Amino acid sequence: MASNAPPRIFDPQRRLAARRRMRAPRSACDAPRYIIDDMVEDVIERLAFLRIEPPAALVVGDWTGELAKSLRSLGASVSEAEPADGFDIERPYPHGGFDFVASLGVLDTANDLPGALIHIRNALSPRGMMVASFVGAGSLPVLRSAMLAADGERPAPRLHPQVDVRAGGQLLQRTGFADPVIDSRPLRASFRSLDALVADLRAMGLGNVLANPGPPLGKAALDRARAAFLSEGEHGRTVETFEILTLSGWRPG
Repeated sequence: MASNAPPRIFDPQRRLAARRRMRAPRSACDAPRYIIDDMVEDVIERLAFLRIEPPAALVVGDWTGELAKSLRSLGASVSEAEPADGFDIERPYPHGGFDFVASLGVLDTANDLPGALIHIRNALSPRGMMVASFVGAGSLPVLRSAMLAADGERPAPRLHPQVDVRAGGQLLQRTGFADPVIDSRPLRASFRSLDALVADLRAMGLGNVLANPGPPLGKAALDRARAAFLSEGEHGRTVETFEILTLSGWRPG
């Protein structure tokens, strides 16, 4: 019998563990937070440009608390939800009636992304607005190249499949959002080594949470990956790119 269940690309338990592992390094004063900071700043700028001051808002995934703080300064009643605390992005939200929902850095590992977007839409009041940002297609090109160099003729699944701008637009139309806007912007950071990049990814909850991850790299393969990564840089640093995909839309009134 055919099943309507979405394919199991990501492991929910590994996703939960990755979010919970963030708690230790992010408490340090030098914990990397450039991706979430970029997303928060973008949301604040969008709301200011549109002159939106939502009375009731929900913020999902912003572990810095900065977006909630900004919204409260506008007089909003703000609820916060964090997957590390058991909030499941792939289930109906326990509360609704929000004028604004921001989802930051969590939808990229949803097995049922259309379903997750529908849950957000259902949590909105009529004419409520959603902004969802996550790491999208085109991200980590140097790391991808390094992993291919490491694996040689037998590449293994190591990096996540990602959503591009075109697919993002189709998702918003499919899930019933009005006036959809989709855009992507690059965020670049430089690293002295492959290990430094991997440490940042883990500290920001962006490690591999695939349901069928590849086997660990052996010493020789890891050396090849490190060398390939460094060969893409100059003056001892390699620049890596994160493409931040942002989807926004309104619940029809």
